[in-house]
Amino acid sequence: MEEKVPRSNIIETEIPMGTVHPAALEPYRVRLFVEDEVVQEAEITIGVNHRGIERIMEGLPVEKANALTEKICGICSNSHVWNSCRTAEIGLDIEIPERARYIRVIMGELERLHSHFLYLAHGCETVAHETFSMRVFYLREIVMELLAMIGGNRVQYGCPIIGGVRPRCDLDEAKLLRIKNDMDKIEEGLTGFAERFLADSILVSRVTGVGVLPAKQAIKLAVTGPSLRATGVARDLRTTMFEYEDFDFNVVTQPDGDVKSNLLMRVFESFEAIKIIRQAIANIPEGKVVNRDWEMFDTDIIESYIEVPRGTLYHSYALETGRIRHCIIRTPSMANIGAMQYACIGDHITDAQLSIVQCDPCFTCTDRAIEIIRR
Repeated sequence: MEEKVPRSNIIETEIPMGTVHPAALEPYRVRLFVEDEVVQEAEITIGVNHRGIERIMEGLPVEKANALTEKICGICSNSHVWNSCRTAEIGLDIEIPERARYIRVIMGELERLHSHFLYLAHGCETVAHETFSMRVFYLREIVMELLAMIGGNRVQYGCPIIGGVRPRCDLDEAKLLRIKNDMDKIEEGLTGFAERFLADSILVSRVTGVGVLPAKQAIKLAVTGPSLRATGVARDLRTTMFEYEDFDFNVVTQPDGDVKSNLLMRVFESFEAIKIIRQAIANIPEGKVVNRDWEMFDTDIIESYIEVPRGTLYHSYALETGRIRHCIIRTPSMANIGAMQYACIGDHITDAQLSIVQCDPCFTCTDRAIEIIRR
């Protein structure tokens, strides 16, 4: 596939979009450089949601800092606190009880479902198909109620803590049965949605061949998660995470790297998430859910990578007298949204925003820190 080449040196017409756009859930600014209404180059600027989370975490006790990471984003809240706790556990050599590991996986896959369903609903809304959008939001509501049942909140569930999960997030037989029954409902509804989606020739043609990102270019631009797998690259960090060693699942890919591939990625990955959750509730071990038998000590910089709904999430920090030092958080959207500047090249301006949001960007996750250049 021919690589897209920016042509800004010959473009005279610029079309700005944002910072608020009806096809975007969060604010960011796009500059489209067009010729005959075809995008020749794009520039995406983020930073509207900047809150300086990493700077605020500096010097906080690690437990308090972990709680703060959950406030980074309402959609990815469990992912952030999980990886932040995981970072401390790696550095302090803390063993996680098996039952806690299974509950963390259940929470992670439920969050994957609710994130993917939000993406699918928003994608259908972007192409003006409100019926499909509402069907997916109905399925997502089932997931949100499960998350609230386990964590006590629909957003920011407060489940992982250093050493395992909070005791109030333990799963009794009634909760496990409800999760099992709701997975059946979700699978049935998702199957119906997928069949109707693929049978709608107008909708499929609307998203086919739009926002194409070749695999070679995706790798070059450090794209991650479903956006990378939508280009045919089978890379999923869950295959390397010890938390997923007991689970059988497929790494889903799509071949074309366009909007259709990104939409279908979330559909088929949702089926795999359901498969993982079913295995977890069927085989969850007995025992405690938190290990409190550990000691705090100073560490060098610790790193942790996990696979979250949008891709690879990176957390790192050092511990000094139990406090956070040198915190860095790298979210998947940081790389993915940059790649969308290239994905929309060659598209008509009416397709550009659809091409950009196909990576499911999360700007509250991404807008955390600011670089100050001293001259």
